[in-house]
Order: sequence, then structure tokens, then C-alpha cells
Amino acid sequence: MNKLAIKRGETTIGSWITLGHPAIAEILASSGFDWLAVDLEHSSITIREAEDLIRVIDLKGIAPLVRLSSNNSEQIKRVMDAGAHGVIVPMVKTVEDVRDAVSAVRYPPSGGRSIGLARAQGYGSQFAKYLEWESNNSLVIVQIEHVEAVNNLEEIFQVEGVSGYIVGPYDLSGSIGQPGKFSNPEFLELMERIKSVAADHDMPGGYHIVEPDIEELRRCVSEGHEFIAFSLDIRMLDVCAKRALKIAKENMP
Repeated sequence: MNKLAIKRGETTIGSWITLGHPAIAEILASSGFDWLAVDLEHSSITIREAEDLIRVIDLKGIAPLVRLSSNNSEQIKRVMDAGAHGVIVPMVKTVEDVRDAVSAVRYPPSGGRSIGLARAQGYGSQFAKYLEWESNNSLVIVQIEHVEAVNNLEEIFQVEGVSGYIVGPYDLSGSIGQPGKFSNPEFLELMERIKSVAADHDMPGGYHIVEPDIEELRRCVSEGHEFIAFSLDIRMLDVCAKRALKIAKENMP
């Protein structure tokens, strides 16, 4: 999965990693997801653990992304140097937020990222190759999860270098004082506005399905979302374990 896949309108399905053990990344990468996002915002994963997770995902042939803890240029530089194919930027609200994120991912003259030699650059042996790759394939996904971002959406989607967007439903609903209430009329209006503005600007995007709900996944695919995050490691573990045990206990003699 790369920038071109999203721009072509291909549907990509990924998931979220919040547990820092490499086996989690290996299992999920082996399952066939198009991309996996290492979550630094709502987990205890360290930058050292993130590098190992990125390495495992990448070596399995899946695109490793990182959801940042914040819109922090230093963190962006470090995860990109570790080999991330792109970043998911949380809580963007303004055009300035988005421009800062794009600049932190891109080398001059397109951005302001400091140049270093690490895993992404072949530890120094493949800098020229990485420079070409970065300009054509690095991803900047903005997370639309606040009503202020929705109010600034036209300007945000016009920023050069934005690859796509993903809706964070919990924070978006929380920003209007209705956390987790996804059937709230005001929340639904925000969702419709996001889809409408995205269509006007030909901006690919998607939605984070937090619970491992297959019907919700079918809905997102049928509605044409191009960038879908299907659940996360801890919710899949919890839901699948409880579901299996419930069935087992109901059928015990």
C-alpha cells in the first residue's frame, strides 16, 4: 500500500497496534492487512519498541505507519528515519497544523525535515534511493477528530502533500460534547460534511472502526471509504476471547 494506491481510489484496510511486542505486529502483518499503524498516542509503546514494530511490519511486506503522540516534528523525523512509510497525525485543527506535519515528513525543498542516516536510508548506503522514494511514496494522513478541523476542512484538504484523512470517531463526538454517541444528529451531520468536502476536493479518506464489527466494515467499504482502520489489537483480543468463551459456556453440559 502506498500513496498511489490511495490516490487511485483503491480500498485499503489496516489496523492499529497498541501492544509493543513484535509478535503482535508479526501476527497482524501475516493476516493480510494492507497497512498497520503503530499507535504512539494511546499506548505505552516507546520509540525503541516502535522501531522494532516498524521493522517487523516492513519485512513482512506490509506498509508500516505511525500514529503520532502529537504533531511533533522531532517524533515524525525519528519514526520516518526508523522506516515508517508515513504518519497519521492526530488532532489537526488548522491549516498551519497540517503544513507543519507535511514539512516534518518531507526533505527540502518540499519540507524542512532534517537529513540523517538510519534504517530508512539503508544506514547510509541507500540515501539517494530513499530520497526518491520519500518524495513519491511517503504518506501524511490527517486525523479529523475535532469540530474545529471540520470547520476548516476546505483549507486543510488544499494543503499540498496531504495524502488522505481518517476520522477519529470518539474524539470527534467528544469535541461536540457527545463522546461515543455516534448516532447523535450533530455527529452525523459532521460526518456528512466531511464526506461532502472530501468529494469536492477529491481527497481520499476513511474511518476508524474501533470495535471489530464486520457489518460496520461492510458499510464502510460499500460507502467507498478508501482508508479503513479495522479495530485494534486489544479490542480484537478482548472481543474474540469473550465471544469464544460465551459460546463454549453456553454449550457446556
